[in-house]
Amino acid sequence: MLKIEGVSSGYSDLIVLREVSLKVEPGEFVALVGSNAAGKTTLMRTLSGLLRSRTGSIEFDNKRITGLPPYQIADLGLAVVLEHSVLPRLSVHENLLLGAYRRAARARIADNLKKVFSLFPVLEERRDQIATSLSGGEQQMLCIGRALMGCPRMIALDEPSIGLSPAMVSAILKALHRLNQDGLTTFLVEQNVAQTLRVSKRAYVMENGVIVLDGKSNDLLTNPAVKSAYLGI
Repeated sequence: MLKIEGVSSGYSDLIVLREVSLKVEPGEFVALVGSNAAGKTTLMRTLSGLLRSRTGSIEFDNKRITGLPPYQIADLGLAVVLEHSVLPRLSVHENLLLGAYRRAARARIADNLKKVFSLFPVLEERRDQIATSLSGGEQQMLCIGRALMGCPRMIALDEPSIGLSPAMVSAILKALHRLNQDGLTTFLVEQNVAQTLRVSKRAYVMENGVIVLDGKSNDLLTNPAVKSAYLGI
């Protein structure tokens, strides 16, 4: 469903990603893990269309999306959830409604709201509150819920656990696992390596803008290099 081949990207004269290649098949739960400043967010900004790649190509559902603006990428059904992306002056309900701008989603607003509120009941309880009045974890739930309102065929998330309590991280990862079990293709970018590898099926490890390892998540959990570098074992 998602195919990234030989992508290099960065900011001005700074090249952060170097010839990155990875793929996500329909229905998979794939993770990209690595330490802070490894280049993970740069990849997500490039995937979303906020950054242009210097080399390589990105395909979604066999369509080349390299160079497309973010709204066109989202309209194809690829929802990219970036860090801290709530609309701060709008209510929870207004944030969610804006996620349903895709033509394919407009007729399903009521059903999708029920789905989001079932997944994250706290959002229904606080639907009339201003988004920034929510806790960090609740704001992350709102970002995910807003993406789901657009009826995506795939969701890609940039470090949804950052700055959250262990209990909130667990709740969000369980929600992502549930969404994937329901058929939503999922690509999760995280520096929380241990928990991410436990919930995903396959993973890539990034260091200094380069993919250095990939394989089944269970295998990477027991890989000596991963255990030493990221798990403190």
